[in-house]
Amino acid sequence: MTLGNLQTAGLENGQARTRIKTEQVATQAMMEISKLAELRKLLQSMERSLGLQELSPVERDVYYAASEISKSDEEVRTVLLIEHSLLQTVSRPTFFRALKSLVNKGYLSQGRASNRGRYLVNQPRT
Repeated sequence: MTLGNLQTAGLENGQARTRIKTEQVATQAMMEISKLAELRKLLQSMERSLGLQELSPVERDVYYAASEISKSDEEVRTVLLIEHSLLQTVSRPTFFRALKSLVNKGYLSQGRASNRGRYLVNQPRT
């Protein structure tokens, strides 16, 4: 085998390894997407069983954040809600519309204190 043939064989071998690696990465990505799909179906099923499917995605995120922040009937402050990681990409106007909607639908209620910006988390209607 000549030097040129060896170089060509080495190049082809390297290309084959690159192709195999690319295929492995693609297969792994598809497996991850499949797992995400299963998690999404599970989440949707749980939301349906709790009656949360009627809420918009932003309303659900506000409700989830409020539920996470709330500890045994403690009031949730708007300042803490708006800074929650689930709501970082939500604009202020959208956040406040969702908050008002959740109060109107009974998922949240105004806090007992005369201060505005405090809410109690109510159990979802099942």
